[in-house]
Amino acid sequence: MNHRPARTRRLMLIPSLALLLQAQAPLRVAPPSPADIYGPLFAAVQQEQVFPDGKTFADAVPREDPKAIMAAYDRERPRDKAALAAFVRRHFSVRGDTQGKAPLRDHIRELWPVLGRAPFAPVPGSSALGLDHGYVVPGDRFQEIYYWDSYFTMLGLKADGQAPLIEAMLADFVDLVERYGHVPNGTRSYYLSRSQPPFLALMMDLSTNRDAALARRRLAALIREHDYWMAGSNCLDASGACQHVVRMPDGSLLNRYWDARDTPRDESWREDRETALKVRPRPAGIVQRDLRAAAESGWDFSSRWLGDPMRLETIHTTDIVPIDLNSLLWISETRIAARARAAGMADTAKRFEDLATRRKAAIDRYLWVAADKRFADWDRGTGRPTGSRSAASLFPLFAGLASAEQAHAVAATTRMTLVGEGGLRTTGIRTGQQWDAPNGWAPLQWVAIEGLGRYGEQALAKDIARRWIATVARTYAETGKLLEKYDVEERKPGGGGEYPTQDGFGWTNGVTAAMLDRWPDLNPGNR
Repeated sequence: MNHRPARTRRLMLIPSLALLLQAQAPLRVAPPSPADIYGPLFAAVQQEQVFPDGKTFADAVPREDPKAIMAAYDRERPRDKAALAAFVRRHFSVRGDTQGKAPLRDHIRELWPVLGRAPFAPVPGSSALGLDHGYVVPGDRFQEIYYWDSYFTMLGLKADGQAPLIEAMLADFVDLVERYGHVPNGTRSYYLSRSQPPFLALMMDLSTNRDAALARRRLAALIREHDYWMAGSNCLDASGACQHVVRMPDGSLLNRYWDARDTPRDESWREDRETALKVRPRPAGIVQRDLRAAAESGWDFSSRWLGDPMRLETIHTTDIVPIDLNSLLWISETRIAARARAAGMADTAKRFEDLATRRKAAIDRYLWVAADKRFADWDRGTGRPTGSRSAASLFPLFAGLASAEQAHAVAATTRMTLVGEGGLRTTGIRTGQQWDAPNGWAPLQWVAIEGLGRYGEQALAKDIARRWIATVARTYAETGKLLEKYDVEERKPGGGGEYPTQDGFGWTNGVTAAMLDRWPDLNPGNR
């Protein structure tokens, strides 16, 4: 084929581009460089190597007018490297400097643009799922949108007046449901076989958009997501479980975490294969599905899912009927019913009201342990509640489905067994898994304080928030970072699990911002 005409057309564009450039505004005068502005101060800092990397001070941001800084330098004339470093930290914000960083609350506001991402179309052959609207990622190794993380991130966006970004993320989630029938664990192709704790209905509660057509579209997405979680009710057999659905002994239906695949996770392929090989002759596919189901729970990994709390290979997530998932699905059913009634869809409203009523009755019958004053997970294998004491027990309070008597009993148990020096422990047992003691996680702190506050346990709720904020603030002062998880017994970065502790971090930022918005007196910057 002859390509000469195409080359000719491209060449003909060049004169037009030149004319366009000539029409632009005149070039601006280049601003002075830091060496020009700070002269002798700049030379002294660089000569003394106050920072190992010369670019550090060149990129520093002044805290006040440069003329005032130079006047102070002329007055003080720091005599040695230590005095010079102290002077710089007083007058400049320096990258990586834990002494000269912004106050915690300001730092969170500054992180939203850092963690924000623009819409994109994926590169063919990559694992990314494209999104048509802006969104916020957790940070560090998690550079895609995640389902349940995003609700807690949105709490901070709401506190910081970022309503357009909340609406954009909601649009992304509705799009995902319309595309795939559910919200995947995250926006990667390898996450499509599972979801995560269903917070979509609660995300929609954060929206201020009252457009009727949008409300109908969102209601349709909620119903379709509910269909995804309940699809297994159409294939139940003598085993009593199919996909996400479990038939309880009285015939009522509750839900479990599950994954449509039984292969090693793409993102943890080697680790899953090694875990599965430890438990022969148990089939590898069963172990791998249980690992995947735990990933769907968000609690990957925890003694909640283990037969032997100290051995990951004893995982049996799909045998467990979890209290958190069923509380969240009760929320979805009640929200769908309310939205349907507001839209004039009386039959749909009645259907979901009945579903919510039946779910609550089953939760009360099987997942409430009155003798232990706690809500619990239920083990299909043993036919009774598990012994795991975890922060998941607070989800019925968060949802509002607990009775007042149940809520006050859970509050007492929480105070005695789960409140650590630096916040709420995830469980009461140390296993080396990241969703166990001594770790605390931002979403569980929020679930606790919201749930306790709903039932009048405000003192305990605020005490948990106070302890948590002190942990976050202390670690921020030491590292300049907000982290994915914390050790709430020693108030330091958390550990355990199959990857290093991550910083960023979306849900920690969101929950901390929302707590400080509710209780400004807990802000370490206000003391």
